Amino acid sequence: MAMQERAVRTRKSLIHTAAAVFAEEGYAPSSLTTISKRAGVSNGALHFHFENKKALAQAVEDEAADTVRRLVRPADRAGTSALQALVDATHGLAECLLDDIVVRAGFDLGSERALGPEARLLSAWREWVEETLRRAEAEGQLAPGVSPDDAAAAIVAVTVGFEVLARDDPHWLAERRIAGFWQLLLPGIAAGYGPVRARPAAREGECSRAEEA
Repeated sequence: MAMQERAVRTRKSLIHTAAAVFAEEGYAPSSLTTISKRAGVSNGALHFHFENKKALAQAVEDEAADTVRRLVRPADRAGTSALQALVDATHGLAECLLDDIVVRAGFDLGSERALGPEARLLSAWREWVEETLRRAEAEGQLAPGVSPDDAAAAIVAVTVGFEVLARDDPHWLAERRIAGFWQLLLPGIAAGYGPVRARPAAREGECSRAEEA
């Protein structure tokens, strides 16, 4: 049991260290030697857990995708409208991108196309946004003539764009930026804009709560 626990801790440490190295150096220039040294393990120990750099990057992206799925789960709870769920989740995602190196590296890996067709984080986020907007349409929340697909494309493009811009300036992920985006978008897509807030009800700890869920 002690060996199993140690192996789990080593694997988790390698994933988090790899995420930090990928975020700092980029996927292509980074090396497994750098990652293993920073994690404090031998190259042999790293290869015991991960066959190659791509497998390690896939593990980083998998963990990031799991965090994002846990993040959106509370937004889907009963009693929350679809549009409010979208607002809340984008604020939560911005917080995760600021605070969670694995989530940040996962989005970076997707935008670098490091994993090619196997990348799933960006597609998971896009699919959830699309599904939630279809729910908003079914709930009668979208204004006449608003296409869920078109609205989803705008929301995904902006949220991913904020992440890219924040690599050089984290202020792009500030709450006021995300709220400002929704204040511009909601009047154009929402039928009855008033009940939907541009800011979430709970603005702190969203990423940490997603990790603990």
